[in-house]
Amino acid sequence: MNNSIWTKTVGRVFGAEIRRQVRAGLAAENDATFLLGTSPTGGTERDRLSPNRQEVFEQALEAWRVNPLARRLVELTTQYVVGGGISIHCKHVPTARFLEEFWHHPLNRMAVRVFEWCDELSRSGNLFVLLSTDASGMSYLRAVPAADVAEIYTRPNDVEQPLAFLPRATLEQLQPLPWPAYNAREDAPGPDGAFPPVMLHFAINRPVGAQWGEPDLAPVLRWLSRYTNWLEDRARLNRFRTAFLYVVKSRFSSESDRLARQQRLNASPPTPGSILVTDENESWEVIAPRLESDEANTDGLALKKMIAAGAGVPLHFLAEPESSTRTTAEAAGGPTYRRFEQRQSFFLWLVRDVLRATLNRRALVDGRIDPQARVEVHGADLSARDNVALAMAANHISAVLTELRDRGLIDDSELLRVAYRFFGEVPDIASLLERGREAGAVKARPEPAKRGRKYPAGKVDLVTGEPKLD
Repeated sequence: MNNSIWTKTVGRVFGAEIRRQVRAGLAAENDATFLLGTSPTGGTERDRLSPNRQEVFEQALEAWRVNPLARRLVELTTQYVVGGGISIHCKHVPTARFLEEFWHHPLNRMAVRVFEWCDELSRSGNLFVLLSTDASGMSYLRAVPAADVAEIYTRPNDVEQPLAFLPRATLEQLQPLPWPAYNAREDAPGPDGAFPPVMLHFAINRPVGAQWGEPDLAPVLRWLSRYTNWLEDRARLNRFRTAFLYVVKSRFSSESDRLARQQRLNASPPTPGSILVTDENESWEVIAPRLESDEANTDGLALKKMIAAGAGVPLHFLAEPESSTRTTAEAAGGPTYRRFEQRQSFFLWLVRDVLRATLNRRALVDGRIDPQARVEVHGADLSARDNVALAMAANHISAVLTELRDRGLIDDSELLRVAYRFFGEVPDIASLLERGREAGAVKARPEPAKRGRKYPAGKVDLVTGEPKLD
């Protein structure tokens, strides 16, 4: 009885305040706070939550579409990683012939498709390749947007062994069927001779123990937005920089006289360059906005530095010549080239892995194909300047290594190892020696007479590769 009376009394006195605080607390909740303490259903604990991951994909795509800096950052990666294109080589003739046919098939067009793949890899951090094969063993590839994949099913004890990929539900397919992951040991044609479509997944910027990769633009999305807002504000203010107002001061006998004078001036304002003659009772002043461009330049440069640091490129790659010296620009480009070299190595492995899957399927219906044949995938050089510098280094070291070999201080393996190191290559030394023994020694040929001007060693422009004329 007492509890009931006490409850009713508290409800009447404090009920309105309690309800107000509850509503305020619920209104303060947002997506981020609502998801605190939850675990992802479509990934591991190292992955982003599905709503947050989807938001990052959408923001990266929108930034690539409308932001020139974001578009340029993605283009830079593709231009250096793919460059002039990708070439494939295989010594097994039937296998090489099939790879050539697959590469240039009208439904594949791999020579052009690799650019799209590299863009998608940088833009979303994930590349989902759907592999379809007909009864003849010819495969066809299509890249699926990362935003269209809802979940990745993996083995319970290994997140790097995918089993299937679940597409995101649409109005046309409310319960879509998952795409099975490619497994070379279990892959086989169906009763009708056709292969089931399978999917391959490649990810970059992926934390250890995670399933999903991260876009290259993810760390700089916030700063791209801030730089865009700052630039728009500066452009909007600069538009009104030339705007001004006249302030006319005079002694009026009444408010009606002041309004009459203001109406006359508004009806026929003075034109630029005109001459105004007034007496001592009237004075004119001009009010104009004052924009301090020095501080604005510093603020804009700081924002752009944050974007460049997050993307791993120097400022002169973003049309911002921070220094006027070539030495500083070349030194700043060193780490960037290393990053592009790592990305190119990953992308070439990606292409090689896809080619291996197509070979395995073709070999199941064509006995002439060797699925174990060695396939080499080569990309374009990152910088012609590097080739000139490496050639000069190899030219200088060759004479020293030859003399050491003639004296018996080093063997053939050590000579090749050091020589190729100065060439910037990491070859298989044992394979090189074996092929060299099979080819046999080459008879010495008389050195042709050199014509023209002789240039001393090292007199080469490291940028253009042209000889220097002193």
